[in-house]
Amino acid sequence: MRNALAVLYTALMLGANPAHADMSAYVTGDMAKMVLTAPTPLPPAALIDMADAPRSMDEFQGKWVVLNFWATWCPPCREEMPALDRLQAALPEIAVVPLATGRNDPVAIERFFTEAAIANLENIRDPKSELARAMGVMGLPVTVIVNPQGQEVGRLIGDAHWDSPDAQALIKALMAGG
Repeated sequence: MRNALAVLYTALMLGANPAHADMSAYVTGDMAKMVLTAPTPLPPAALIDMADAPRSMDEFQGKWVVLNFWATWCPPCREEMPALDRLQAALPEIAVVPLATGRNDPVAIERFFTEAAIANLENIRDPKSELARAMGVMGLPVTVIVNPQGQEVGRLIGDAHWDSPDAQALIKALMAGG
């Protein structure tokens, strides 16, 4: 039932939004869980890096971003991180941004990245879940597609194979304007 509602919602959204009308062919495989949306600006939030230095999503203006909300204690998050790393390697023109949300010990993040051989992603944290709450992220993982203007244009709840041909085709189609 849940999948049927997601498909119905996506179909209605695609039909109601001419900008995404041609994208239905790309919402397949793991990307069938993707809900494309009208562009919505990201709310401001105080993010930090591993050394507690301030960071901001504004740093990624001008690039397509795959923003992944995750946590070290989340098994599906940990499982999909290597695929996100491979996506970044395959599409260096985008920014794949894993955002450790909530209480995540920096040592545990670094240890996980080392153990999982994550080589292409940087560590950014949202320790108070400020951005996650402002964006209505209720569980993990959640991945948001952000356009170069800093606007959310798609959201996938749950884990996915981000290095799959389906994921890469969808991202490339979004980058090409549908």
